[in-house]
Amino acid sequence: MAINPEHTQIVEVDAKVDAIVDAKGEDIAPADNASSTASSPGNDPARFLISDLCHVVEDYMSPDQVKEIYQAYLFGAHAHEGQYRQTGEPYIYHPIAVARIMAEMRMDAKSITAAMLHDVLEDTLVSKEELVQRFGQDVAELVDGVSKLEEFKFKNKKEMQAVNIQKVLLAMARDLRVIMIKLADRLHNMRTLGVMRPDKRRRIAKETLDIYVPLARRLGINNLRVELEDLGFRARYPMRYRILEQSIARASGHRKEVTKTILNALTTRLDELGIVAEVKARKKHPYSVYKKMRSKNLAYKNIFDVYGLRVVVDSVDDSYRVLGVVHNLFKPIPGKFKDYIAIPKENGYQSLHTVLFGPHGIPIEVQIRTVEMNKFAESGIAAHWLYKEGGNYDIQARTREWLTGLLELQQSAGDSVEFLESVKVDLFPDELYVYTPTGDIIKLPKHATPVDFAYAVHTGVGNACVACKVDHRFAPLNTPLYSGQTVEVFTSPSAHPNPTWLNYVVTAKARTTIRQYLKNMRAEDAILQGRRLLSQVLLNKKIVLDEIPPEKLEPLLKECNFSTLNQLLEDIGLGNRPANLVVRRLFPEESPDAEHNSSELKSLSPLAVKG
Repeated sequence: MAINPEHTQIVEVDAKVDAIVDAKGEDIAPADNASSTASSPGNDPARFLISDLCHVVEDYMSPDQVKEIYQAYLFGAHAHEGQYRQTGEPYIYHPIAVARIMAEMRMDAKSITAAMLHDVLEDTLVSKEELVQRFGQDVAELVDGVSKLEEFKFKNKKEMQAVNIQKVLLAMARDLRVIMIKLADRLHNMRTLGVMRPDKRRRIAKETLDIYVPLARRLGINNLRVELEDLGFRARYPMRYRILEQSIARASGHRKEVTKTILNALTTRLDELGIVAEVKARKKHPYSVYKKMRSKNLAYKNIFDVYGLRVVVDSVDDSYRVLGVVHNLFKPIPGKFKDYIAIPKENGYQSLHTVLFGPHGIPIEVQIRTVEMNKFAESGIAAHWLYKEGGNYDIQARTREWLTGLLELQQSAGDSVEFLESVKVDLFPDELYVYTPTGDIIKLPKHATPVDFAYAVHTGVGNACVACKVDHRFAPLNTPLYSGQTVEVFTSPSAHPNPTWLNYVVTAKARTTIRQYLKNMRAEDAILQGRRLLSQVLLNKKIVLDEIPPEKLEPLLKECNFSTLNQLLEDIGLGNRPANLVVRRLFPEESPDAEHNSSELKSLSPLAVKG
């Protein structure tokens, strides 16, 4: 039997992926093309002239607004005079590039003005008062929101990162345009990352993947998210990126042909039925494939949506008509249909997803959505901008609710590091959908419990929760919930929040409310409760609190500004400091591999990648 040389190449590439994708250590291969291309003179997006920017904004702004942006450019160029980027370019090229990214998203004039000035408070002698006088309070607040707190002294880089990100998030909660500027700023910095030292590249890339990518995803800004993911993955793990990219390319032959066959058949049938639709082929990016393989422990052949089709139609009715056409042409794979139109994702994303048995048994995913849904899928909250009239008010309300939750979370967090840890939990979770006994849908993050459900229904229900039924059977309150289940909560007028709930609730609303209750406890009760909570978490690691040597506790007490263990226990008992976070700081060697966010890495078993 003759050996197909292309198949041999695929196996060789996949073997490399098995070895490299599963690696726990740093990917220290030279980044070669990972970022240097973006910073080369011919391709560097910072080389936008102000005239190019003005030409873009003229399409949707008044002459006075364009003039204001130009004045911001002159002001910024003067403030940054004599400053240069590590690329060797004048510093002002960077603010122009950030403003250009904002303009391409058709952001408002004040946002673009602030983007042009976003570094003047941090890197020049310009004061906030000067900005207020020259460009107004709104622009000055936006610039201040994205500026780092350089005047404070931090214990370490981790605290500095946490405090500065907390500042941005809280400024974002007051004005969502802050995070749009920050995302555009980070995107341009990632595009020009190739001039940095390898260790600095990896650190910035890790922060991008851990914080800014999830933020972009949560706000639905997928055009920025995809590029941030791609640049971050290439810079953090250049070898993994390259090998996985090769594997996808090698295995693409059959899938591309299958996709083309389905596309032609579907286009022909839709024309016959008179359904106006745009049908396009799409390909998943390497980081999305990598993340899905790691989080779900899947072989490459079981990633159904590497290649797929996207159908864009005029109305919701047409979306469901196209779904029927698709299922008549090709058999759907059972259990792979998702209706995000009827039940949108938390960030407002809407679409129908189905996976088909294509020719030769190759599975292909098809996404079906309206023009408006497709626009939102690419631009997220920017597509329904809060500072424009009209727009999707349901999406706006949902975003506002999340931002309000951030403010509540900040009030209950013990410090900036804890706040950032809690925000990560809210940013990363997959969603699940459960039902009340009356059939109402409650959206919760993955790993949510009946207590989270109770607080999602109403704060009073959560506070008085004593028992629950899951699918009509009594279950413990710490039972993990799954999509499709029906949950019923029982309450008692004399009940109150149980401090042990903090060990397993995952929603910010539940954590905040429980902590608020605990803050009213007496000091003696709080110390006893803190000892109980900490001992319970330590017991899971087979560690006894009283047997921990003082030299192990002292660094943590010093870090938290406590002089005694009782002060720490009281803080835990009051809900200001989660016991599991304290244990992670005490025994970092026992914590999960920091290489990935815990919500993305539930399994470190080997991955099989086959074409």
